[in-house]
Amino acid sequence: MSESTVDARTTQAVILARGLGTRMRRESDAGSVALTAEQAKAAASGAKGMMPLGTRPFLDYVLSALADAAITDVVLVIGPEHQLVRDYFTVQSPPSRVRLRFAVQQDPKGTADAVLSARGVVRDAPFLMLNSDNYYPVAALRDLAAINAAGLVAFEADSLLRDGGIEPQRLLNNALVDFDSDGWLLTVREKPAADDPLVLRAERWVSMNLWSFTPVIFTACERVKPSVRGELEIQDAVTISMRDLGERYRVLPMHAGVLDLSRRADVGLVASRLAAIVPNP
Repeated sequence: MSESTVDARTTQAVILARGLGTRMRRESDAGSVALTAEQAKAAASGAKGMMPLGTRPFLDYVLSALADAAITDVVLVIGPEHQLVRDYFTVQSPPSRVRLRFAVQQDPKGTADAVLSARGVVRDAPFLMLNSDNYYPVAALRDLAAINAAGLVAFEADSLLRDGGIEPQRLLNNALVDFDSDGWLLTVREKPAADDPLVLRAERWVSMNLWSFTPVIFTACERVKPSVRGELEIQDAVTISMRDLGERYRVLPMHAGVLDLSRRADVGLVASRLAAIVPNP
């Protein structure tokens, strides 16, 4: 039985940090960006969340933002080879404002499989799900936690371009969101074609993979089949949960930017945007 109540807030989150970091590994994407030796090492490993920004890894900033949003428990989904990540957060620099636990995704099969790997670690209650290579506004995390039910934040496309520094073509690689006049999710469409009606709208709403899930999502993840890209994708699990399991998702529209650290060329921009923040996870 879910612990969700009308007056409660979500206090746990799952961060997906198992990806291979294929784009980050590509040296050709660095352009004229000069990385430090430690940054180049992190990029070559594909562990985007461990990219050093000054003396702290990117994930410290992500955890700090979650703590600012009153999240107290975090599950970090990693691979069996990510011992350095585990050592950093358990030995070298354990967080003080969030309790951090780990879930292991044995193989990088996709985001739905990554979420499913956290099933035995999270409490039987709603949880936020987010990427390890995105820095989301604290307000987005806080507002999503407040619904304590299934939902997502939909970011307005022009705001992402202006405030997040994401290029227009790159934005099309993200899923677009459609919702009704009451704020309920209708569909989320991964990598839509250029002539898709959701792309052609004057106001486009983008999923940056910031979700609130109830335990229903685990049943949906079990039913996901590989996509045309050969991955078990969380968007497909969301569709299954709505179509077959009766789940409804509240959409929270937001005009704000999200920092995306998926390529080497992103390091300079992200570092400059976070330079004034002293992370306190």
